Amino acid sequence: MSKFWSPLTASLVPYVPGEQPKDKVYIKLNTNENPYPPSPKAIAAIVGATNEDLRLYPDPTCEVLVRAAAAYYGLPEEQVFVGNGSDEILAFAFAAFFDPAKKLLFPDITYSFYKVYAKLYGLSAELIALDEQFRVHVEAFHSDNGGIIIPNPNAPTAQLLSLDEIRTLLASHPDQAVIIDEAYIDFGGQSAIELIKDYPNLLVVQTLSKSRSLAGLRVGFAFGSEELIDGLNRIKNSFNSYTLDRLALAGAVASLEDDAYFHETTAKVIATRERVTEQLLEMGFKATDSKANFVFISHKEIEAKEIFQQLRDKGVLVRYFNQPRIDNYLRVSIGTDEEMDAFIAALHEIVGV
Repeated sequence: MSKFWSPLTASLVPYVPGEQPKDKVYIKLNTNENPYPPSPKAIAAIVGATNEDLRLYPDPTCEVLVRAAAAYYGLPEEQVFVGNGSDEILAFAFAAFFDPAKKLLFPDITYSFYKVYAKLYGLSAELIALDEQFRVHVEAFHSDNGGIIIPNPNAPTAQLLSLDEIRTLLASHPDQAVIIDEAYIDFGGQSAIELIKDYPNLLVVQTLSKSRSLAGLRVGFAFGSEELIDGLNRIKNSFNSYTLDRLALAGAVASLEDDAYFHETTAKVIATRERVTEQLLEMGFKATDSKANFVFISHKEIEAKEIFQQLRDKGVLVRYFNQPRIDNYLRVSIGTDEEMDAFIAALHEIVGV
C-alpha cells in the first residue's frame, strides 16, 4: 500500500481482466472476444479518418454516431448515449442513478465489475442468489432498493431472461432505475430496447466489442428515456466531454451500417457454439443453456481448476473463476471452428474420452 493512496484507493479490489500472457502463442478463449475480424467497411472508415483532422478534438456530442445508432435501433436521438466502451457507460450509470441510501441489487454470480463500481461509488449491494441451475429469477428482486442491474445474457453463466421477465422486473420497481446490460444479446437473445417506450426507468447498455468485433475500438451505447440519457450526460460532462475519438466514431458508424456482415459473423459464432456444446455434453460435461458467445461448463469427474491448468499447458486459454458456487466451472469463449476443434482435441486428451 502506498502512503500516497487515499483511503478509498486502499480499500478497492479492482476488476481483474482475463490474462494476456506473452510467453508463447495461445488459442485465446478466455476474454469473450469475437474470433472474426471487424467489418471491412469499419476498417476502411477508420483508415479514411486517419488524417490531419486528428489534430482537432472530436465532436463531444458524438452526433454522427448518436444519429446512426438512433436510426439503427428506431429511437429518437434524445434516447441514445454513446461512450468509451460499455464499461465506462456502466461506471457513469452507477454514479448517475443508484441511491447510496438504499441497497443496489444484482445477481450473486454476475459480471464482477459491478462489485468494483459499487465500492468505488460508495454503494452498498445486496446480492440476489441465482438458482441451482444459475438462472435469474426476477421475483427474487423484491426488496426495497436503490436500483437494479442485471446482465442479459448473464455473465459468466450465459443464460437469458425473456422480455416478459424483464417487463415484470420493470413494473415491480417503477421508481428505481433498472439497467439491463446487453453485452452479449446479439448471440441469441431479444433486446429490451423495445421496452423503453413503456418503461422510463429502463436503461439498456450495449457494446460493439463482442458482436461487432470492435473490442479494440472501445465503443458502447446506452438507450433509455430522455431523463436517463440526460443523467448520463451530466456525469460524462463532469468527467470527460471527449469520450470517443475520431477514429472510433468513424469505425462505429460504418460497423452499424454493415448489417449483412454483422449477421454473418454472429450466425457463425452461434452455429459453432451449438456444435461445440453438443460435443462437450457427449464428453461428460454439463453446460448451461448459453445465449452468449461463450459456454459455461463443468465436468462430472475432473475439477475445473485442473482442466484449466492442463488446457493452459497445451496452449489453450479459458477463464477459471475461483469463486463460491462456480469454482468448478470454466467459461470458454467461442473461437473459430479451427480453434474450437483444437480445444475439443485438447479436452479429449485431458478427460480421456
